[in-house]
Amino acid sequence: MTTLTIGALAPTFTLLDDTGTTVDLAALRGKTVVLYFYPKDDTPGCTTQACGFRDRYAEVTDANALIYGISPDSVASHAKFRKKFDLPFPLLADTDHAVCEAYGVWNEKSMYGKKYMGVTRSHVVIGPDGRLLDVQIKVSPEESVTRAIASATASRS
Repeated sequence: MTTLTIGALAPTFTLLDDTGTTVDLAALRGKTVVLYFYPKDDTPGCTTQACGFRDRYAEVTDANALIYGISPDSVASHAKFRKKFDLPFPLLADTDHAVCEAYGVWNEKSMYGKKYMGVTRSHVVIGPDGRLLDVQIKVSPEESVTRAIASATASRS
């Protein structure tokens, strides 16, 4: 399992967003970037997390930061989820879960005694220099929003 370290360079990636546009993390240098990882579109915890970031979006933009949600769902699923909840930020489709693996959030989970692989709800905040400022693995939807925004805001000062 990948372990991310504060101060290390964030793993780079290129993914499609919910409109089919390519997003390249390396091209975002110079900005603070919040990446939040979630298991599945339009499920209770994931909706809470997404809407939490939506409701506090002005704080993210005031910190000169960008925010992206990442899950293994498809571009089409993301487009539907984003529209349904009026999310003001892009959702990235990591359909082969390579980015989730690179960030150490693709893990074995268990439900009703059945084991499966899936996303552990998490977030990272990447500074303008491409280095990790905050890494929170296995965090509640509410805590993810609060901590990520606090970290993004602190990086501005």
